[in-house]
Amino acid sequence: MLLAFQPLLLNWAGKSELRTLHKAEWQGGLPQLKGTALLCGFYLNELMIKLLQRDDPHELLYQTYYRTLHALSNGCDHAVTLRCFEKQLLKELGYALTLDHDVASGETIQPARSYHYVIERGPVQSGGGGDENRLELTGQTLLDITRDDYSNPVTMQQSKALMRVLINHYLGNQTLYTRRLLKDLQQL
Repeated sequence: MLLAFQPLLLNWAGKSELRTLHKAEWQGGLPQLKGTALLCGFYLNELMIKLLQRDDPHELLYQTYYRTLHALSNGCDHAVTLRCFEKQLLKELGYALTLDHDVASGETIQPARSYHYVIERGPVQSGGGGDENRLELTGQTLLDITRDDYSNPVTMQQSKALMRVLINHYLGNQTLYTRRLLKDLQQL
């Protein structure tokens, strides 16, 4: 019954890090993840282990996690599925992304303009200089991410870069081994 990526209702007891499992009830299954979907599942788990506080319940995030695993097991676009999960994870952690307005001017994001995303603040219209250390995004990408619309190849590329920068920031010095593994496998 203790299979990876299967929902269980668990009952355990103990006061220290080491607890005793008393009961495990299977709550209905998901098709087993295979191939790239399996690596994506491990990536989701690693993100949550490294970013969430132990014993801190996140019911909405669990529902998002379940839907994400279901999408991965049903062959949905892995990249789109991961971007949606990453965005929701950041929101659950209290780091919701500002994507609909320029945080410096308060103006609505314009699709044709270029913006830099300032971590822990949001997008600021590009000023033409001194911004080389910030991630540049199109206004269209910001608006697409707001709607979880990743059909535009530019949006897909820029959203991946944005999520990577933000997640790396909140991870601090922690390494994501599943990212490294996936990169190594793609080079084979």
